[in-house]
Amino acid sequence: MAQSLTTNQIKLRLETFHKDKLVPDTVYDELKSELKGRKLTKSQLEQIIKEIINSYEFAQIDPGSAVGTVAAQSIGEPGTQMTLQTFHYSGVAEMSVLRGLPRLIEILDARKNPSTPTMTIYLDELTEKSENLAKQVTRRIELTTVNKVAHSITHSFSEGTVRIKLDALLLKDKDTEPQTVMSKIQLRRKECKVEIDPEDENMIVIIPLKELKFSDLPKLAEKVREIPIKGIKNVNRVVVMKSKEGKYYLQSEGSNFSELLRIPGVDPTRCYTTDINQIAETLGIEAARNALVKESLSVMKEQGLDVDKRHVMLVSDLMSHTGEILQIGRHGISGKKSSVFARAAFEVTVKHLLDAAVHGEYDPLEGITENVIVGQTIALGTGIVDLTMSSNYREFSDKEDK
Repeated sequence: MAQSLTTNQIKLRLETFHKDKLVPDTVYDELKSELKGRKLTKSQLEQIIKEIINSYEFAQIDPGSAVGTVAAQSIGEPGTQMTLQTFHYSGVAEMSVLRGLPRLIEILDARKNPSTPTMTIYLDELTEKSENLAKQVTRRIELTTVNKVAHSITHSFSEGTVRIKLDALLLKDKDTEPQTVMSKIQLRRKECKVEIDPEDENMIVIIPLKELKFSDLPKLAEKVREIPIKGIKNVNRVVVMKSKEGKYYLQSEGSNFSELLRIPGVDPTRCYTTDINQIAETLGIEAARNALVKESLSVMKEQGLDVDKRHVMLVSDLMSHTGEILQIGRHGISGKKSSVFARAAFEVTVKHLLDAAVHGEYDPLEGITENVIVGQTIALGTGIVDLTMSSNYREFSDKEDK
């Protein structure tokens, strides 16, 4: 009976296999974790490594394969089976999140303002162990406006004032004071005098320094409602969540990724947002490309659709290869193709052909679409091979005959 290899012997063989670079690091890492703690003979280990190399080589795409067409079909066909249920509530937080086909369209369109952006906010080692500390970070992040700490906001035409009655419980919950609210209002409305009512410390009185029209006082009251006191712009709600490991983290409704990373108590290395354009602006195009893959696959997985990751990766690479996120459409990838025919075949045909004629554009006919239009062989499969005859062919033939 063959003797099993020791843990060190398996480790040494795997390190040698890794150095040979026959498969990517991800495949090696997965193999390493799968074999951890297993008892194997030398022949079994070699057989496993051989099978992995064969499987990897078999999975590689041949030159000239129609990868774009296959990727489009692989994503498009399951996409027709997606539900059109636009929103669902995410977990106990009861936050409305866009899902399904509308979310996939939003990702591929590279929308600058997604419908329901959310952030998953992880905390540093000290903060994630304490619910109170997590709540303190929540107060720093969540946008607190005057409206969120006010019991009522009224205006009086006879007095020519706007009165804000603050709620003591809401002030305590948001960890702020009447003086702070007053100073923030004064900072934003410099044309008004802002003071605290001497009879009631929770009553703020706003007195315009110049006469207002009859309709301007209600408008002033509405503007005062939305004055920010603390927190981050566009983040309207933050909820404290608890992981299975017993650690606290935050989930937000709304996203402002660059501002979030500056907040004390937040772990900037683990935070994530569903707004891909914000990731591109803050962390760079590579991170945005990874987010495109993650978001697209998560939408598919939620719908129970199994799409090969490589097809999604190809689309993500295409959307991010220029260094900025381009949409798949006439304002993005399709509209920026070098071929006139390829652009014209997608949308607004006449406009593209007229523009090309006016500017004297030249089409090299290198892609698939343009070659199909003019009736030539496409550069895929056997069509990718060019045969060129040497101009000295007859001289060589004559020498061989002699």
